[in-house]
Amino acid sequence: MRMKKHLSVSVGHCSSAGRKPVNQDFHGLLIPKEPLLSTKGIAVAIADGISSSDVSQIASETAIKGFLSDYYCTSDSWSVKTSAQRVLKATNSWLYSQTRNGPYRYNMDKGYICTFSAIIFKSNTAHLFHSGDSRIYRLVGSRLEQLTTDHRRIISEETSYLTRGLGIHDDLEIDYRSHAIETGDIYILATDGIFEYLNERTIAEAIVQNESTESGVADVRLAEVAERLVQAAYDAGSDDNLTLQIVRVDQLPDRDLNEVHQQANLLPAPPPLSARMLFDGYEILREIYISSRSHVFLAEDTETGETVVIKTPSAEMRSNEAYLENFFMEEWIAKRINNAHVLKAIEPQRKRHYLYTVTEYLDGKTLAQWMIDNPAPSIDEVRDIVDQIAKGLQAFHRQEMVHQDLRPHNVMIDAAGTVKIIDFGATKVAGISEIVSKNEALVGTAQYTAPEYFLGYAGTSRSDVFSLGVMTYQMLSGELPYGVSVSRTSTAREQQGLRYRSLTTMDNAIPGWLDFAISKAVHIDPMKRYSEAAEFIYELRHPNPRYLSQTRAPLIERNPTLFWQGVSFILLCVVVWQGTL
Repeated sequence: MRMKKHLSVSVGHCSSAGRKPVNQDFHGLLIPKEPLLSTKGIAVAIADGISSSDVSQIASETAIKGFLSDYYCTSDSWSVKTSAQRVLKATNSWLYSQTRNGPYRYNMDKGYICTFSAIIFKSNTAHLFHSGDSRIYRLVGSRLEQLTTDHRRIISEETSYLTRGLGIHDDLEIDYRSHAIETGDIYILATDGIFEYLNERTIAEAIVQNESTESGVADVRLAEVAERLVQAAYDAGSDDNLTLQIVRVDQLPDRDLNEVHQQANLLPAPPPLSARMLFDGYEILREIYISSRSHVFLAEDTETGETVVIKTPSAEMRSNEAYLENFFMEEWIAKRINNAHVLKAIEPQRKRHYLYTVTEYLDGKTLAQWMIDNPAPSIDEVRDIVDQIAKGLQAFHRQEMVHQDLRPHNVMIDAAGTVKIIDFGATKVAGISEIVSKNEALVGTAQYTAPEYFLGYAGTSRSDVFSLGVMTYQMLSGELPYGVSVSRTSTAREQQGLRYRSLTTMDNAIPGWLDFAISKAVHIDPMKRYSEAAEFIYELRHPNPRYLSQTRAPLIERNPTLFWQGVSFILLCVVVWQGTL
């Protein structure tokens, strides 16, 4: 059995106050254990306080410690970029407020300000974040490649100032870039006390020489190199704090492994299930449905008495690794979304011995069945359902998840009228997409799939809004806004030829402004749709000002009295003018 590979790095670092009484630099590294190693990666960061401030060392320390602790507390469904940027913006706001509430509120040079540079190694990618003039380099052959841009404006040899950094402005601007990494790659993080007194060639030669003396450099060897380079910068006359970090990538993880995939491989397939059978602490009550992909049963927890739904893979799919990965991904997603309008996963209190998932039981019907039972619903009924679906969608989007298969069969309405999204098999999770390399295939159901998917583009929250708009249109009309034409297109030109059929041509009771909102939600161009489901919901209840300005009735219809008064005044002016001739 092949052992799983984990991400592994070696790190050497050194920091010194140098000729200054206080070290205003700060640096840090965090290599977590699994599962955080896979879901969040390894973080290394460096910060440099400004010499004009007596408190900037507090800013540096706060920035690094806060980043390394808070980043690992963010949702593991978020991408690295989103997680890091949100943490850094929160830290920036705190530093800025400390200065504004202190004695130097009008002199930012005395405030809580520092530079910041960080690398997060996750899976096979390095994610770089940078603000200020500390630097990140990569060793390329026998030379250094600077990967960051200095955010410093130089007025003269004696005068310069930071244009960016943490704590300078209320709104943080931070550079971000990412690129693929390979085993053996070496990265260097340094403050200006190092690189202003040692040229890049000197730094590169010291590292290359160390590499040639011992293959597979350990942390202690890199630490010795860092110490020698810090001393060399000091000997070269550096009058600033000196901090250097050297990171070597020793091993990369397998691209197709993650915690969900491991779970699918470790558990055996369940036995055939049937009514009144005891299974892993549950009593099977009855079959709900059987398909070629999965078997779903109603069951009761023998300990708690709770009624639940158990889902198992079909016999045909038990050897399909991609299917099994998605099978457990649904549960993984459900556990991370706590929303009244999203199906809830039930965490078994006992050890699980087989491949299956457990979710709450919904006593109700699918939206597809509801539409059959209610062929002519009122606008308010439709609004209520769409509003609840949208709230569930927003829960996905806040976690950087795109549902990708929103359709009537994947929405349930329970006996109390609560609407819930129930299927997450096609959901794209930004954080997982960074770990798992997949061949992108068309997802969803053709009638509800956004046009951009048929052109090969990745889905976004706007794609889910399109699906929601199609369902809204269908509930009100029983039809689809473009029929099945969208699924038959494969080029942008073909899609541009599609025409939306207005609901007002089918039902005069539907206000034009409501039809306008739906037409925007299902626009062929994703950039012309609503970016958020909440915007769509708002305009289903409130006419869009743009629509009102386009459809404003003539004055004679809106105010006949004012119209004829105006006409009479104009005629009077004409008569008076002619009388003066």
